[in-house]
Amino acid sequence: MKKSMMVATITALLLTLACVTVNVYFPAAEVQQAADRIVEEVQGSQAPANEPGVEPKQSMLERTFRGIPLFEGRAYAQADINVSTPNIRALKESMKERYKVLVPLYKGGMIGETNDGLLGIRDIESLSLKDKALANKVIKAENSDRESLYSEIAKANNIPQENVSDIKELFANSWRKNAQKGWWIQKDNGDWIQKDSE
Repeated sequence: MKKSMMVATITALLLTLACVTVNVYFPAAEVQQAADRIVEEVQGSQAPANEPGVEPKQSMLERTFRGIPLFEGRAYAQADINVSTPNIRALKESMKERYKVLVPLYKGGMIGETNDGLLGIRDIESLSLKDKALANKVIKAENSDRESLYSEIAKANNIPQENVSDIKELFANSWRKNAQKGWWIQKDNGDWIQKDSE
C-alpha cells in the first residue's frame, strides 16, 4: 500500500513538473536584459556579460531532469538568454568596430535609432557624394548585422521565428535608452525626437 501510494505521489509530481516546464511563453524580461547588456557592450560602456563556455547555474532539480524527453519542452522561465554563440559573438564584434564610424553620424543628426531596432537615415544630404555612399554602406551593414543578431538570438534560445519582431522591439528600447543626449530616436508612434537626457 505504501509503495503504490509513493509511486502515485511521484507520478503526480512528475506530471505536474512536466506541465510547468513545457509551458511556452516569450521571455520578454530576459531578452530585454540581454539586449541591454549587448547594446552596452557594443557601445563600449560594459564588459562582456557572459564568458563563452560558461554554463548558467542550474538547480539540482533542473540538472536531475535534464535530458529526460518528458522535460525537454521550450521553457524560458528561469533560463538565461544565450548570447554567447560564435555567430552572436562575431556579430557583436563587427558592430563594436562599426560603432566608432557611426558616432559622427549620430552626432550630426544624420541617423537615429528607429522603433524597430534598426538605424534610420534622418538627413545625409549635406554630405559629399563619396561620404553619402560610405554612410549608406555603413548603415546597410549595421542594419544587416542587427537583423542577423536578432535572428541568431531567437535561434540560440529556441524562440520561434515569429517572435523575432518582439526581439527587435526590445532591442529598440535598449538602443534608444543608450542613445546620447541630442541623438535622434524614433518614438513608438513613429515620431522622431532628439533625446534630451542621458
